[in-house]
Amino acid sequence: MRAIGERLKQMVRIFRREGHRVLESERTTVHGADAMLMVLQLVLAQVNKQQSGEFRAALGDVLLAWKHLVVDKLGLRPPDGEAARSERRDVILEAYEAFLKRSNAVDLVHVLVMYERLRDRSDPEEPVSRVQLHEFLTGNTEVSDAAASSALSTPSAKVRPRGSNVKSAVRRVFCSYLSLLVNTKDDLALALTLDVPSRALGRQTFTHIKHAARRSDMSLFLAVTSFVRTIQLGGKGYAPAPSDPLRKHLKGLSAYVHFLDSLEEILGETPDPSVCGSKLVCAIRGALVKGCDSRDVSFAAEETASHLKDEICKLHQIQKDTAHKASTGISPARPKAYALNHSTAYGGRDAVKVLLSLLDEEAVTTPCANKADLLSEDQPVLNGSEGTSVLTLFRSPEMSTGSAPEPLKKKVRSHLDLLKSKVGHRVIRSQFACTYIDEEEPPLNRVLDFSSPSQVPTCVHPGPKPKSAAPASAEISEIILALDPKRGNANPVRAPGSDNAAKKTTKKRKQAVVEKENEPLEKKRPPMKTSVKTATRTKKKKMIAGQAILTSFFRV
Repeated sequence: MRAIGERLKQMVRIFRREGHRVLESERTTVHGADAMLMVLQLVLAQVNKQQSGEFRAALGDVLLAWKHLVVDKLGLRPPDGEAARSERRDVILEAYEAFLKRSNAVDLVHVLVMYERLRDRSDPEEPVSRVQLHEFLTGNTEVSDAAASSALSTPSAKVRPRGSNVKSAVRRVFCSYLSLLVNTKDDLALALTLDVPSRALGRQTFTHIKHAARRSDMSLFLAVTSFVRTIQLGGKGYAPAPSDPLRKHLKGLSAYVHFLDSLEEILGETPDPSVCGSKLVCAIRGALVKGCDSRDVSFAAEETASHLKDEICKLHQIQKDTAHKASTGISPARPKAYALNHSTAYGGRDAVKVLLSLLDEEAVTTPCANKADLLSEDQPVLNGSEGTSVLTLFRSPEMSTGSAPEPLKKKVRSHLDLLKSKVGHRVIRSQFACTYIDEEEPPLNRVLDFSSPSQVPTCVHPGPKPKSAAPASAEISEIILALDPKRGNANPVRAPGSDNAAKKTTKKRKQAVVEKENEPLEKKRPPMKTSVKTATRTKKKKMIAGQAILTSFFRV
């Protein structure tokens, strides 16, 4: 495996030097076997969403699609007994190629195909054959028909990650940060570094970034930087709308862009590639150690930073030796614009060339033996909160329908009922509590319905009489005149000789009322009847002496 790794490095170096002759579009990043498999998982989930409406990819389906993808891209003969190429395989291959084109990236199969076209011009030997590359990419990935047909789900059980898993995850983060410095269209690198270390940028933030990038037809990194730059430098006339969902995550996005700006500043101001690479690696290591309290992550960051520093110094020394041997004493020509990504401002610089060589060597390393650990949705925790896979980030979070669980509904309703009962209950009572009217008290006619005259209360007054009764109103007016003659008209119109007649009439009425009130109680009140119809009639007779006059007076 080491021998084929060295031959792959040679092939990639020739591609870097002569690839512009056969490239149809700009390609900067070379994806290795692990990156190819991660991209295929995203593509397969996207195809499943278009066909079945669910953004998911089972582990068995990914491994089977990986087997078919490598065979189809290399143009090898499929194994005996395998079914004919289906339309679904063509759709997956087309989506895979479109993803690489958007990311300005190529894979090792592209490098081999382009090298074969350039072989007659630069190198007559063939370092790697297609069969050898197929064995290198597949490695230990042997999927039987039974395993492929079974619906294996992506492992989701939370198991304590091993030290090797943490180291590989930390190394991917380091290389992703360095890749963004030379290729800002690498969406996979942004997904691996957006919330590492923790910046409170989760799935919801990544989904908003995806939507913004899709609306503007740009990469994820350019969507983030353009939003932050517009907020910082655009002013009120160019600022995003207040309803822009990215405004909620402005603090985290600004921290992410500021960190990448600091890395670009190091890259632009440090001329020596070895010193520049060491500073970049130390800055990334410091951010990871500061943002995570895990000892495993800190140890892996320290170890990875040390290895990358040594590799950068070694690559720089190789480049210096090569340039010294090839020097002719003539001033070197201006670096070609197509050699690097146009989005970077450091085309042709030695430090960028060293970074590209480092990333190319990373692409030709031995692929991960355990594909389940690579594609699992429970990745090692690097941001201090949770381990999130690339598939989980690209999957849009489920929107809330607004329906609460049934136990929560019952709890809220019982709490509201308790508050209503507390509000309706009268707690404070004064000395005039007898004048309050409670809803629980029985009607007045029931209160006045007593079986014996000795139980007649003196503090309960009868209800008001209906106004439609003309005799009752006439009687009230007569009593009022009898009690207080001054309440009459100020200037009454009287006929001559009517004063004596009026005085006699008033005197007779007073005597009749007094005699009527002084009669015995047994004569006034007939025996009680159990009939309901007579309840209102008995109400008038349940009075003590003088109560009718006082009641009528206060009622008026």
